[in-house]
Amino acid sequence: MKTSLHIIIGILTGVLISTLIWLAATPPRGEAIKLVPPPTQVPITVYVTGAVAKPGLYHLRQDSRMNDAIEAAGGFLADADKSNINLAAPVKDGDEIHVPELLPGLSIGGTGLLVNINTATEAELENLPGIGPTLAQRIIDYRTQYGFFKTIDALKNVPGIGDATYAEVKNLITVGP
Repeated sequence: MKTSLHIIIGILTGVLISTLIWLAATPPRGEAIKLVPPPTQVPITVYVTGAVAKPGLYHLRQDSRMNDAIEAAGGFLADADKSNINLAAPVKDGDEIHVPELLPGLSIGGTGLLVNINTATEAELENLPGIGPTLAQRIIDYRTQYGFFKTIDALKNVPGIGDATYAEVKNLITVGP
């Protein structure tokens, strides 16, 4: 009886070892997973000229927009004509981005755009005839203190803006959107 038990244990051990050897020798099923490094983004080069703080060549990410290029060049100058610049437009390698300047003596209003005195920056207000840095700051201070202008006539409430200055700007300003 002991002999038959030894034979059975021997047979089972042999089958187990044979199965392990067969499993180890069998090639794996399916294809091996290949690890590929993520693609390295090659920067694009754009040339920014005109009314920006630092014109020149700039290297940007491939998914960059016009706004990224303008910011890389230090932003718009005060006399930049932004009316035809689409800041959301994508840029591509080799693009030249030219930001034109307003013509000397030409206000934003002279380009056909009205200056919103409720939202205009100091630089935009200074483009209006008869409005220099001091009056532009007074306009901003006034709307900060008293809220938005309800009509363009309310501009005459700003200290230093009289009938003559108002007459120069009334057709160039708005309080609406």
